[in-house]
Amino acid sequence: MTQDDAQNPTDLAPGKITVLTLVPNAADRILRCLESVQWADEIFCVVDPNSMDGSAEIAEELATMVASHPYENAAAQRNWALPQITTEWTLVLDADEWISSALSARIQDIIDTEEGPDGYQIKRLSYFFGKLIQHCGWHRDYNLRLFRTAKGRYLPRRVHSKVVVAGEYVEKIDEVMYHDTFRTFEEYFSTFQRFTSWGAQDLFERGKRCRWSDLTLRPLLRFFKMYVLRRGFLDGRHGLVLCGLAAFSVFTKYAKVWNLTREAAEKPGME
Repeated sequence: MTQDDAQNPTDLAPGKITVLTLVPNAADRILRCLESVQWADEIFCVVDPNSMDGSAEIAEELATMVASHPYENAAAQRNWALPQITTEWTLVLDADEWISSALSARIQDIIDTEEGPDGYQIKRLSYFFGKLIQHCGWHRDYNLRLFRTAKGRYLPRRVHSKVVVAGEYVEKIDEVMYHDTFRTFEEYFSTFQRFTSWGAQDLFERGKRCRWSDLTLRPLLRFFKMYVLRRGFLDGRHGLVLCGLAAFSVFTKYAKVWNLTREAAEKPGME
């Protein structure tokens, strides 16, 4: 984040918070998300223009500000929205996430205090095919979602981008937020296709090339780490399926890196 990109903290309402949520086709989830943060000073929903399932109408009812903006990726969408926020604090939620009452109280205590960190990593517990996953590494999932608006911007990546807080003074919050991930294989593989393609493109553009170990050892290590070291077997068949799909996702991403390299080598003037 450059100085030119940063907002002047004195221009932002002190002790106030905006919840920023991106709204895709998520009518079956967005209501719970927005209802969990009705205490916030502002709720800013950025709607994907391709959303056609009524999500925009739900956002209009519960948010204080709704804008439509063409979707490129989550990082670009949030970086477009952040300069429009006028409160000292921002809490970022996905449409399939919601926060506990304990976390609500903790956040309100934080924003009422002038001193302290510029950002907070929040513990997130996730559901997979309707089951709360308590192992596989998901139980250690912390995400930097609460930060002083003037200090945070997202890295320009297509997938799994993280917010960077100027000064890097952040702490963890153990009060939890919840995440309802995939309920069906159709949902999973729709996201799988996009994320593996975007992840491969990011790696390729950073100069990564696919090695033999990326297609063999790396997926196996992902499965072993999640299923054995992080005790995914204790989550039963849900855990087994989750760990298997995670390993397959790693394989597919690097296979797509290999394919991008192959295609580039066939073009005149390329490697």
